[in-house]
Amino acid sequence: MTSQQAILSPAAMIQEFKKNGVTHVVCLPDSETNYLYEMMEADPSLDIVPVAREGETMAIAAGLLVGGKLPVCLIQNTGMLESGDSIRGLALDLNLPMVLIIGYRGWTRHGVTPDSAARFTEPFLQALNINYYLVETDEDAPRISTAFQEAKANNRPVAVLIGDEYHGFNRPTEWPARPKGRG
Repeated sequence: MTSQQAILSPAAMIQEFKKNGVTHVVCLPDSETNYLYEMMEADPSLDIVPVAREGETMAIAAGLLVGGKLPVCLIQNTGMLESGDSIRGLALDLNLPMVLIIGYRGWTRHGVTPDSAARFTEPFLQALNINYYLVETDEDAPRISTAFQEAKANNRPVAVLIGDEYHGFNRPTEWPARPKGRG
């Protein structure tokens, strides 16, 4: 009998986004989020807002929130570090209920974390007093809903650290066509 290692699927992430009424995903596409990006792009209920630098995600998400939409920021931990001032000046100072989905690049459960981005991720969030949840598998995905509930209840950003790559196993060979006229 073989057992498959528990994974985090893009479908589980998107299901949590939909459950919480996410309208926009503000992100910097990268190789680690490729499968997730493909599925979000094919989903007509989600508008993808690509950025050139992660620091732009906070301002765009803030504008969407003020405009009555519900965005999520999807960035990597290195981008979170680059976004520090916009997180402070917008999300925290304006008390915005944002959820930040952060790829935990370099993180490992095995005790040796040579990537400094991973070593600084949690201390950075703690320094800003931003609560966070770790998501590694589909079974952990409901923590995303917990983050949305907490952000809304406290009018503060909450982070979700993705401790594993978004796997595209069993993905369709062709994605459904995105309706014309959508961003």
